Amino acid sequence: MKKAVVLLSGGLDSATVLAIARSEGYACYCLSFDYHQRHIAELNAASRVARALEAVEHRVFQLDLSTFGGSALTDASIAVPQAPSAGIPITYVPARNTIMLSLALAWAEVLGARDIFIGVNALDYSGYPDCRREYIDAFQHMANLATKAAVEGQPVRIHAPLIDLSKAQIVRRGTELGVDYGLTVSCYQADSEGRACGRCDSCRLRREGFIAAGLPDPTHMASCD
Repeated sequence: MKKAVVLLSGGLDSATVLAIARSEGYACYCLSFDYHQRHIAELNAASRVARALEAVEHRVFQLDLSTFGGSALTDASIAVPQAPSAGIPITYVPARNTIMLSLALAWAEVLGARDIFIGVNALDYSGYPDCRREYIDAFQHMANLATKAAVEGQPVRIHAPLIDLSKAQIVRRGTELGVDYGLTVSCYQADSEGRACGRCDSCRLRREGFIAAGLPDPTHMASCD
C-alpha cells in the first residue's frame, strides 16, 4: 500500500481527512502535536480516532509553542473569545501549520511516503491565513525544492481534501465514511474530560455544520453532562 502522513489533531476535520485518506487506499501514519495547547483532550481524541480508523502508526510530537505564545491557544493569559471576531482571530497560532507540515514532510521522507494529508478548510477557516489553497500550493512547491526525495524524482503532494467544503459537507462526507464524531474534540477550551464549552468559535462552527447537514451532533457538552 502507498503510505501517507496524516496530520491528526483529534478534531472533526482531521478525523474526516484520515477517513478520506484511508478510503483512497493509503496506509496512514498519523502525526499529532503536543504543542502545550490549552488542553490535551484533543490528543486523547486523536489517539481514539487513529485506533478507530486503523492507522498504521500514531505518533505525538512534543513541541512547546507556548515558548512564544501570541495565541489564546498557547498563552493562558489570553482569553478564548466567546463570539466571532473580525480579521484574524486571537486563536490563530503563529506559523503552526507551517511548523506541523514541515515535520510531517520530514517523517514522510523517512517513511518513503509521497503524500501528506491536512484538514485545512478555506470556507469555515475563521480567518486563518495558513488554511488557504494558495498557502498549501506554496508549501508543496517549497517541499519539492527542499527535499532529497523530490530532487531525486519522488515529489511530495500535499492533500487538502476539505479545503473547499462547507462544514456541513465535511460532516456528511465523514458520516458516509463511517467516522464516529463522538470520538472527536473540536472545542478550543474543552475540559479535562474532553467536554466542549459550546461557546467558542470552533464549537459554533461545529454545531452549525451538524445542523446544516441535518445530522445529530454527538458533541459531549460540559454544560449538559
